[in-house]
Amino acid sequence: MSKEKKQYKKEEIKRKFKPTYLALKNKITVFIITFLIAAFGIYSYFQMPREVMPEIVIPNIIVHSIYPGNSPIDIENFITRPIEKELKGMKGVKKISSASYQDISIVIVEFNTNVKIKQALQDTKDRVDKAKSELPDDLEVDPVVMDLDFSEFPIMNINLSGNYSMKQLKEYAELLQEEFEGLQEISEAKISGIEEREIQINVNPYKLDAVDVTFQDIAMAIRLENLTIGGGEFTADETRRTIRVVADYKNVDQIANTIIKKNAGNAIYIRDVAEVVDGYKEQATIARLNDKPVVSLSITKKSGENVLNASKNIKSTIKRLQENNNLPQGLEVIVTNDISHFVEDTIANLENSIILGMILVTFILFLFLGFRNALFSGLAIPISMFLSFIILSQSGVTLNSMVLYSLILALGMLVDNAIVVVENVYRLYSQG
Repeated sequence: MSKEKKQYKKEEIKRKFKPTYLALKNKITVFIITFLIAAFGIYSYFQMPREVMPEIVIPNIIVHSIYPGNSPIDIENFITRPIEKELKGMKGVKKISSASYQDISIVIVEFNTNVKIKQALQDTKDRVDKAKSELPDDLEVDPVVMDLDFSEFPIMNINLSGNYSMKQLKEYAELLQEEFEGLQEISEAKISGIEEREIQINVNPYKLDAVDVTFQDIAMAIRLENLTIGGGEFTADETRRTIRVVADYKNVDQIANTIIKKNAGNAIYIRDVAEVVDGYKEQATIARLNDKPVVSLSITKKSGENVLNASKNIKSTIKRLQENNNLPQGLEVIVTNDISHFVEDTIANLENSIILGMILVTFILFLFLGFRNALFSGLAIPISMFLSFIILSQSGVTLNSMVLYSLILALGMLVDNAIVVVENVYRLYSQG
């Protein structure tokens, strides 16, 4: 009889689910593994970078060129084709497409998905530099080469206002710009809402004709006069010294007194044919806050950096400059469009969902199945989340809105599955 019971027990054990059976036979090991998952899960959670959106890599490089005063056909022949010709020999290129408009050329280079976009960007810049020798000599602005990086976007705006001139506000903005761009998390701090200084030479065409001077003569005279060059070296007192000729313009009067050329021994100055004005460029951006003009800084963080740390460091930098009187007390520094608040709210919602879900599931199951069974379901929620954080962190995934919404959605499914499994175990246990 005893032999039959032993044989029955062996057959019964063979029919059991091995992972469950091993867990029951090694309780201490299970407790240690659970503790390690919880510890590393919490650590991974706080170490994961916080972002609004996940990093999306689009293997496209755009070459943008501006050549004012030219038709689409001229843009195609003089700009687009030379650039396309140089780019066709690049490695990893999947497709090259282009469009030529009035004054504008756009060339889009699509790479294979296995190509590193930063390296492709540098290679494209090198190829475009080689193509410059075939581009028109009067092309004033070099072609702009850029990639599409959706992870690098403004995370907040810093607005400066007060009873100060625009020049003073610009100086304070440049101080903040230098401080912000020195932070590890920040890629760029772009200033907007200011007027850029511009020296204008307003030429009178009738006076030009009267003295037989052309626009090219004026441009050449300014280019040759506003020049700092090396004058060679000489040895004095057994010391080798370098000669440097400094001839940069210091004010508009020096520009006005520049000699263009001489006619019959008489010098023709720029002031004779033009008016030199120390003015400003036409404003490309206008920044206003509460119906008052402001100087605004748009802060862009680096890809993969923690947006919460970036926001915290920016605000601490402003506070430090104010305490050190680098920024005057009367200067209003207002932070707007701070997306770190959105990230904080989303993370808080996830944390509340985990805690509230654990409490509600444990309480409801406690009423019907007892404390022991309720505790199993309640602990399944945080342990599963901790395990998710470990896997996500080791995979290099950031804690962004996509991940957070996915975890919240999975939390609801996890609660349902935990309840079903525990109820089934309770039913089988009740049946003996």
